[in-house]
Parts: sequence; C-alpha cells; structure tokens
Amino acid sequence: MKDFARLFAELDASTATQAKVGALKRYFGRADHRDAAWAVYFLAGGKPRQTVPTRLLRETACATAGLNEWLFEECYQAVGDLAETIAHVLPPPEGEDDTPLADWIERRLLPLRGAEPDDAAALLREFWRVLDTERRFLLTKLIGGGFRVGVSKLLVTRALAEFSGVDAKRIAQRLMGATDKSHVPSAASFAALIAAEADDGTGPTDSGTPYPFFLAHALNEPAARFDELIGPPADWQVEWKYDGIRAQLVKRAGQVWLWSRGEELITERFPEIVQQASGLPDGTVIDGEVLVMKPDAAGVLAPAPFQLLQQRIGRKTLTKKVLQDAPVQLLAYDLLEREGQDLREQPQAERRMQLEALAATHALALSPLIEAASWADFAALREQSRARGVEGFMLKHRASRYGTGRTKSEGTWWKWKIEPMSIDCVLIYAQAGHGRRASVYTDYTFAVWTRAPHDAAEAEAVCDAIASKQPAGELALVPFAKAYSGLTDEEFRQVDALIRKHTIEKFGPVRSVRPSLVFELGFEGINASPRHKSGIAVRFPRMLRIRWDKPLHEANTLADLQALLQEAY
Repeated sequence: MKDFARLFAELDASTATQAKVGALKRYFGRADHRDAAWAVYFLAGGKPRQTVPTRLLRETACATAGLNEWLFEECYQAVGDLAETIAHVLPPPEGEDDTPLADWIERRLLPLRGAEPDDAAALLREFWRVLDTERRFLLTKLIGGGFRVGVSKLLVTRALAEFSGVDAKRIAQRLMGATDKSHVPSAASFAALIAAEADDGTGPTDSGTPYPFFLAHALNEPAARFDELIGPPADWQVEWKYDGIRAQLVKRAGQVWLWSRGEELITERFPEIVQQASGLPDGTVIDGEVLVMKPDAAGVLAPAPFQLLQQRIGRKTLTKKVLQDAPVQLLAYDLLEREGQDLREQPQAERRMQLEALAATHALALSPLIEAASWADFAALREQSRARGVEGFMLKHRASRYGTGRTKSEGTWWKWKIEPMSIDCVLIYAQAGHGRRASVYTDYTFAVWTRAPHDAAEAEAVCDAIASKQPAGELALVPFAKAYSGLTDEEFRQVDALIRKHTIEKFGPVRSVRPSLVFELGFEGINASPRHKSGIAVRFPRMLRIRWDKPLHEANTLADLQALLQEAY
C-alpha cells in the first residue's frame, strides 16, 4: 500500500507525460506481481465498488476526529473532496502498517462490503489508526468507490510496454477486459500481461478478449473547408453516426461475447444479438453499434431514441415484454478478425469489402455507406440527422488501418456531428465544485419559464417573489437541467461572485440564487421524463455561453423545450 500511495502522489503531482511514465515504470519494477495487478486495474480505469456507505464514512470520521457534524461539513466544503477531508481531520497515526496493496484490497476492503455498520466502523477506525495522511486519503478513496488518478489508459499501456519490452499494441490488446467487474487481478494475470510475445502477433484465437477500440476525432470545421483540410469525398467512407452503445462482438471457440467500449462484458443483457451471431464462423470479431430498432411511419426499421435503449440497459430482468418493447440488434460497421486472422492492418476499404462478403452469407445488419458528389451535398444530407435518429456522420479514410484509441498514426476517423440543441435558461441554484474548484460555485441548476413573461416587469415581479420566498403564481421558473462544464475559469469566477452576491438561501452545499443571469445551454438529446418536475430530461448538458446580452424575460419557456422534444421524435 505504501508504494502505491507514493505512486499515486507522484502521478497527482506531475503534469509531464514522461515523468508519469517514469513513475509508473519504477513502480512496476519494484512491486510484487499481485500488487502490480491491482494497481493496473485501478490505473487503467477499473471502478472499485463502494464498500462502505458515504454516510457511515462521514459519521465514523467525525467520531474519530471528535468533530461536530457541522464543523466537518464546513471542512468538506472548503476542501471539496471527502477522502481528503477525512485524511486531514483524523488524529495522528499510531504505529505503522506495511501490508501489501493486494492484501489490503482482498483481505480488508472487499470483506467490508455487507458488514454490519458497527463492525464496519470499528474496522475503519483500525485502518485509519495505522496509516499516515497520504495512505488514509488513498484508502478512503478506494473504500468510497471514488478513486481517480491523472493518467490515461494509453499512458499506462505505454509504461507497461516500455517496462516489459512488449509491443504497446499487444499490451493494449491484453488489457482489454482487465477492468471488467468479472476480472480478478492476480499475480498470474500481471505476468501474462507483460510476458514476452511468443506468437505471430495475430491476436487471440481461443478466448473472448476483444481488440482495443479505434476512436474518432471531432471535426468542427465548416464543410466548405473539407476539400482543403481532408481531401475529396472519394477518399472517405461515410456512414451515419448512431446514438447507441459502441460494442465488439467476438465469436470464438463456439461462444459469443459482447463487449462495450467501456470494456464491460454485456453479453447477458442482449440475448437477441447472441442468437443472431451464433451462426457466425469461429474467429470473427465485429465492431458495431447496439441499437433499439423499431419500424418508422413507413414501416421501415429505424434507430429508436437512446432513451429506449437506456431503459433496456437498466433492467435486471429481461422479461418477454422488455424484449418485445425494445428489440435490439448489432449494426456492423467494421470487421476486425475473420477466420482467426487479425484484419486491423488492412485498409478500411478492404475490411469493408470483407464485412460485406460476410454479411452476404450470414444475417448481418450493416451500417449503410452514404454517397454524395461533394462535401456540400453531404452537409445537406447531414441536416436530416435528427429526423433519422442519428447524430451526424462518421468519416473513415479508405486507406486507414484500425488503430488503438484516439490516434492518427494508423489513419483517421472523424465524427462530424450536428450542432447541439440549445435553449436559453435561467440560473436558479448553484453548488461548489470539487478538487481545484472546491471554493468556486461551478455546478449550476437551470430553469425555463412556465410561459413567456409579458414584459420585463412581470419577470422581475416573479424574481422578487422568489427572493422573498413567496409562493410562485402561474408564471414561474421550473428547473430542468444541471450543468458544470463549458465556461472558462475566468467566467466561473465572474458567475461565482454574482452567486455570492445574490444568494437567497442555503440548503447544505446548495445555494438558492435570485434569478438574474441567462445562459445558453446545449445538449445532445431530449426526452420525456416523469421523474423530473419539468417532465423533460436532456442528455449531456453543457454551458455554451453566458447571455450577458439577454434579459430574463426573453429566456425560453417549457413550451420551447416541448417543441424540441416533438422535433426529436
């Protein structure tokens, strides 16, 4: 644990890539394989499940430190991180503990899950008693399920490759699935990860291990510049960009596996896809999109809104009704392995030809290729995206190989997405951020008018009522979204000052703010939601700009949101 805590501190203290790679290599060089296996799991993105409820963590820390709850809360609001707050308020350690990381996880932390509250609290006090501040912070992060560190999986892959002498692509391949909840890190798994290559490098043939996903870059330039920037349309394979779950289907050794881009094994959630793939030959790996497909007005199968797929994902039991209401299929758009041969080094156009040949002999749904004479014509087609239930276009260079992660060294994929939906809304609640933004109000709740105010005076009267805590009349502001990204640090500071000046009331960490500022909020999707007061939920909201120029009475209304909802459907 001590070595991993030291590594965590080194990674957190540096922004230099080479320094982080060096720290990782030094750790792998001195760590026992069991410890290194767990370190890789966490560093590569493995999410530790919370073993103790947050409330019990706070109560136990307060009791151990001898603090009143209100004082602990004040400390937390100043620090902005629960684990860091706990690590600082606890009394000095007594004794020393050199238990290895793997033993901490397997013999101490995991058994905490499901323990009686009194037993868990006693164990927490004993754990904290023998650890210094640095290790208390790390341990509490792991216990609370909030472990994060400033390294990417690509950086971990690079460090492991340099440490072991194994090609980075092979390390990336072996890491696939290493953060799935079914994977248990072990000395054997780490030894296999860094083992010298002994085959021809064509990839696995006897397991469900997928390949690392190739990711696209965002293309935000106007279509008029495409010929200059990326060349003619003839050089590119153009497809619709679907709003589903990116997945790889693996058929090997008579079995079918389905992996999400997040490296989660999702086979059991989609039995229809497993059945559809059962007839594929062994040694087949397909990259595609899991979508709910339903007949449109013309009776043609078309992608359904993501909300329907999301409901399907959240179901623990797949009843006949669920399968009937949200039927899924894998829309294939790339072939990565055929008859056990790794095809990733072949050009995009060649892989597509082989995918089409496979589809001709097996029941595969293919992502259609879109044809147009010019980028201007493609731009016109792109305007149909929302009506088609898609997000824009994917551009894949015909000569590109299938790379690892978001890289241009193997070729290029671009995602040419449509502009986000947007609405002008009013800031009504604020909460401080976390980490370096712990002392600044950066997390905002936004509202729209129940109807358009007649004029500025009527809107101001509503704001006066809110400020004096009077009941709202038929004209009111109804919350519909929260957002915390999109502004610069300077803009956040400006808004923070305004929030502090116009605070009406405090609810724990949340401040109620007198309405005075309009924001343009962008979002990728919208759907009806009975769980929200507004009846509407938006996907991936972010602040596009502060509308310093726009008075409150000109902000949008609930009817405007409902109109966007109708357009989306």
